[in-house]
Amino acid sequence: MSTPPGPEVVVDRDDPQGFTMVVGGVPSSYVHLGDPLRLDFEYVRWAGDLLDVLRPAGEPLHTVHIGGAGCTLPRYVAATRPRSRQVVLENDPAVIELARARFGYSRRSGFRLREADGLAGLATVEDGSFDVVVRDAFAGDTTPAHLQSAAFVAQVARVLAAAGVYVANVADRPGLGLVKREVATASAVFAQVALVGETQHLRGRRYGNVLLVASRRPLPVAGLTRRVVSGPVPARVVPPADVRALASGAVAFD
Repeated sequence: MSTPPGPEVVVDRDDPQGFTMVVGGVPSSYVHLGDPLRLDFEYVRWAGDLLDVLRPAGEPLHTVHIGGAGCTLPRYVAATRPRSRQVVLENDPAVIELARARFGYSRRSGFRLREADGLAGLATVEDGSFDVVVRDAFAGDTTPAHLQSAAFVAQVARVLAAAGVYVANVADRPGLGLVKREVATASAVFAQVALVGETQHLRGRRYGNVLLVASRRPLPVAGLTRRVVSGPVPARVVPPADVRALASGAVAFD
């Protein structure tokens, strides 16, 4: 079995300040050094849209990011909500070293970049101490099983404040079998679960990324929908009632 390639940074041929971080042979994030508000990957833009509508502009959102790569979303939060407390949990020291060497990340960047597994790292976080937990962690093109588990979701719920929000990037194939299981797992803890994705993918017609958004409290579906539908790629928000119907009968992860 061949060893996956190490992380690398590829320069944007059209913009020397733009870089794609590739981890395990898979493009994992796009970073523009001159513009932290630039979110090129669609699912990252949807996550940014969500964060924008969770609180009034400029208010802090204390956030844990599980999976670091190029730290595109932490940079966005630091720029748009500069008083936010942020921790990035990344288990690959080579990714951390590359991010620091090529992008100059430090504590002055507005977030703490910490070497830790997502589940183990969350276990050290105080109860109710964060507003948002974002999971965007992959081994190749697959999320590690322990970061999909019921134990992981329980840890997420524990560290979130009462109105906190869990956001997970789910890469799935036609049919959305994985998305449905992730919904079932999250629904055991969170009363509200919504999805964001490209229209064709949500219809089960092709591979793509779906953003799972969950909370104990009502989600800002209307505001998020207005942002998502105005984007350059046809996408939509699936509200909680429709998500429950979509995932009916799905088996939650252990």
